Amino acid sequence: MYNISDEIKIQEYNKLQVKKLVNKDSLEILCITLEKDTLFPEHTSPRDAELFVLEGAIEFHINGTTYNLKTQQHFNFPGETVHWVLATENSKFLIIR
Repeated sequence: MYNISDEIKIQEYNKLQVKKLVNKDSLEILCITLEKDTLFPEHTSPRDAELFVLEGAIEFHINGTTYNLKTQQHFNFPGETVHWVLATENSKFLIIR
């Protein structure tokens, strides 16, 4: 019934890694790691999302604007909007949608 997991802690920095931690109809949580200078190419989220930077620093590009995010910062963005991410350091972040 209860589960403790180290999945976030042990997820490696190896280019782009995406791990689904939770996948339910009403909630999806992704843990994403990006090695420094790695690009998460253009894509969209199927619904509005919350991004929480756990480690590192990223550039989040959306609607012609770049947002520089770093450890312990939070950012929200609308679904169905094209965006892309570049890691300026080895980075780990959660997407909750």
